[in-house]
Amino acid sequence: MRNLKKWTALGLVAVMSVTTFAGCGNNGGNNGGGDSGELGGELNVAIWDGGQQAGLQQILDDFTAETGVKTNLQVITWDSYWTLLEAGASGGDMPDVFWMHSNEAVKYMSNGILLDITDQVNSSEVLEMDKFPDDLKEMYQYDGKTYALPKDMDTVAIWYNKTMFDEAGIPYPDGSWTWDDFYEIAKQLTKEDGSQYGFAANPSNEQDTWMNIIYTMGGCVLNEEGKSGFDDPKTVEAMEFVDKLIKEVMPPASTMSETGTDVLFNSGKVAMISQGSWMVAPFKENEYIVEHADVARLPKDSETGRSISLYNGLGWAASANTSNPTAAYKLIEWFATKEMQQKQAELGVTMAAYKGVSDAWVNSTTEFNLQPYLDAMEDTVFRPATKSTLAWWNPMVEEFKKVWNGEEEMVTACENVTTMMNEKIAEEAQ
Repeated sequence: MRNLKKWTALGLVAVMSVTTFAGCGNNGGNNGGGDSGELGGELNVAIWDGGQQAGLQQILDDFTAETGVKTNLQVITWDSYWTLLEAGASGGDMPDVFWMHSNEAVKYMSNGILLDITDQVNSSEVLEMDKFPDDLKEMYQYDGKTYALPKDMDTVAIWYNKTMFDEAGIPYPDGSWTWDDFYEIAKQLTKEDGSQYGFAANPSNEQDTWMNIIYTMGGCVLNEEGKSGFDDPKTVEAMEFVDKLIKEVMPPASTMSETGTDVLFNSGKVAMISQGSWMVAPFKENEYIVEHADVARLPKDSETGRSISLYNGLGWAASANTSNPTAAYKLIEWFATKEMQQKQAELGVTMAAYKGVSDAWVNSTTEFNLQPYLDAMEDTVFRPATKSTLAWWNPMVEEFKKVWNGEEEMVTACENVTTMMNEKIAEEAQ
């Protein structure tokens, strides 16, 4: 899914920053548990997205009413989340139940850090595992064992400023655009005096921006052999198109880096951004965006007619050292039932991972037309990942920063990324 990278604007998301995790289930309660009756005890639960806090708290309250297990929900900023999780895994305190991301899944699953829930999942009478996307289920399995259950899935769409389109006399995007159309319209919406730009995207907006362009134009980030796709001519062609957007319709790289594309959008500085469905919750709290913005499907490729969105999904996992493993598993299972996946969607928390219930998410708000996110599920590619994704992902972003800053040509960056990725991926097999 994705990370809520730069949502820092004007305190629009209330995120509680902490320096340590509370102790794991320090009121251990009944570890034996059972399939019925009250389990008791207490669980500490950690997430990184404050926009989802209110809805998830309601679901946690339902769990407490049903089982007697008290829950303490902590919202931790993205960077601090992984720092503290790593510290906890090295001998400190970890939360009992927490989100897992595809970037980190293999590392945590392969090192005995997560609770093995294989037997419980296989014997569950309430889970319907066939209702979740195979890619998403497999992401949280390792060596034949299951360590997390799907929480949600996300897709990507275009957010556009209706007022800017109206002022320019340009019809709103309706899903019929090609990326070439997008470029031409973004140029029309870019003002020479620098007061307004047609589009904004950072190198770190990979899943929610330029990787979708790569796949839509026939390229790939990882090829069928599991190696870098940045030497594929189609990938290079797509990235050169991105380079054209950078140079002609985007703000200076320094402005986007310092301010963030979402902040530029909600400040009325750019006409369009592409964003994952995980941003809907905070956007609903932004008065400017509610008044001026709406959503459209990502553009298509002019040759194939395909509009491809990357998708990802978080998993609910538990610490292998939780003092209340039965309750921890029951909470993970609770979140993955059809009923709670439906409730998550109805509350507008985010799209559900369970197939067929995300219509409720679309209907959870009247502020925006969220249907393009659901329509994007018609043609998706799972977010690229390997055993040690971040080993090559972070250097990839750093290399492309040179292009954004005008320090390197895109073709050269693609060559360098190819070499780096293949070296890092080869190291994974050693």
